[in-house]
Amino acid sequence: MAGKAHWRIGIAGLGNVGGGLLNLISERPGFAPAGGRAVISGVSARSRSRPRSVDISNLPWFDDPVALAASPDTDIFVELIGGSDGTAKVAVETALKAGKPVVTANKALIAEHGAELAALAEAKGAPLLFEAAVMGGTPAVKMLREAMVGDQVEQVAGILNGTCNYILTEMEASGRPFADVLAEAQRLGYAEADPTMDVGGFDAAHKISILAALAFGCAPTYAAAEIEGIDAIEPIDIRLAKDLGYRIKLVASAVRSAEGVSVTVHPALAPLSHPLAQTGGALNALFIQGRTIGRIFIQGPGAGSGPTAAAVAADIADVMTGARRPVFQAPASTLKPFARVDARLAVGRAYVRLLVRDEPGVIAAVTEALAEAGVSIDSFLQKPVEDAGGVPIVLTTHVAPEEVILGAVRRIASLSALIESPRMIRIARI
Repeated sequence: MAGKAHWRIGIAGLGNVGGGLLNLISERPGFAPAGGRAVISGVSARSRSRPRSVDISNLPWFDDPVALAASPDTDIFVELIGGSDGTAKVAVETALKAGKPVVTANKALIAEHGAELAALAEAKGAPLLFEAAVMGGTPAVKMLREAMVGDQVEQVAGILNGTCNYILTEMEASGRPFADVLAEAQRLGYAEADPTMDVGGFDAAHKISILAALAFGCAPTYAAAEIEGIDAIEPIDIRLAKDLGYRIKLVASAVRSAEGVSVTVHPALAPLSHPLAQTGGALNALFIQGRTIGRIFIQGPGAGSGPTAAAVAADIADVMTGARRPVFQAPASTLKPFARVDARLAVGRAYVRLLVRDEPGVIAAVTEALAEAGVSIDSFLQKPVEDAGGVPIVLTTHVAPEEVILGAVRRIASLSALIESPRMIRIARI
């Protein structure tokens, strides 16, 4: 199909990204190098009459996105509906079964059903592209699918959710608690009315599952990800971590070892001098560690109508110019779920914060509990904090298996001097 003079684009989903894509195609219909011109052949959304920043009155309207996907007037189907199942999945399957290229920004769909959709796409000879599903306009997917094919990727890790990064940045800057900053983020449009997917770590888990599949040539295995969000992070932890030379970030990581693959999303401490610690606001950032190339770092906007629409357009351009690659680095017939490594067996360091009564022998008891569990202390900080309700003690551990550190925390939790349960946050292995 490469070399066509005109490509008819059907777009399902007219939110910020869909509107941005309509504007882009209207202003630059010949955006694909030597790939012909893009024309909008149909659009579909939940409401035709909803106020929008772009005029759709002259565009063919489809009440049903599945009908748009099946329409003989659609050469490339763009799915911007969202959600791992339901209409989005049916519409994508309909287009692929008809042999039509599909471009999507739907990370939940790809993370949870990517392997079966890849098999369908390759069986029908239809491209399935999803650059905009991870890091918006920052080319993380293309980096792994195209630029890294000559190397063996050992790790991908970074900040993949702008909402969480914005909240943590504002908590540090203002000293306000999580709930207050979340409410502000919702007012400003950085967080959804139901923020669970973002602040619970699930959005980042979808994205890192996709990146792991691309990096390691396996099927996306979202169900195997270890996930922890940022809703339990308190201002006191942000202040004390900074006193120790760290900044708390929500870090998504996929690591390959001889035992298998570990995919995790959790709050972690990054040294203040580290590029991840310096990634503020709603920005995203990613490290890719290759065996031969070494470490690559990319940073950029992870959302927004303009950047994400540009990523969708880049995928459309690939279709128009005839670019063809396997959906997930390796042919779909060879994709298998990765062998899951128990995250508790991972070796690392941790930050542990205790709130204790001001009485003799507390520090000795804490030290003894750690020693009995087989954990040694790297740094120790006892610093009065106003209105803390007790004396905060903060320590960082030397390297140990995570399950050993968790065992030490359980021992400490049983001490009578503790006012509340210990708080443990991992120190990022980056």
